[in-house]
Amino acid sequence: MAEANPMLSLDALTFGNAEAALAQGCAAVSAGETVFDLGGVKAADSSALALMLAWQRRAQEQGRSLKFINVPANVDALAKLYGVDGLLGRA
Repeated sequence: MAEANPMLSLDALTFGNAEAALAQGCAAVSAGETVFDLGGVKAADSSALALMLAWQRRAQEQGRSLKFINVPANVDALAKLYGVDGLLGRA
C-alpha cells in the first residue's frame, strides 16, 4: 500500500475551511502525493466531497490518480447518496 500523505493535515473538511483545505490538498498533489489519509478528519460536510473531487481532478490533470484512505463514514454515506462514490479513488 502507498504511503499516506504527510502533507495533508486536516481535522475538518467543511464549508468553513474549504478554501484552505483546497489549497493544502492541491499543493500536496502538485508535490507528487497520491494517497490522502483522511483519518484525522473529525468534522465533514458535503464540502468534503467537493474537495475530494477537486483534488482528484488536479491529480488527473497531472497524469496521476489520487487515492483516499480512512474516509469518514458520513462522507462515504454522502458520496453514495449523491451517486459520486465511483468517482472517488479508494485505496
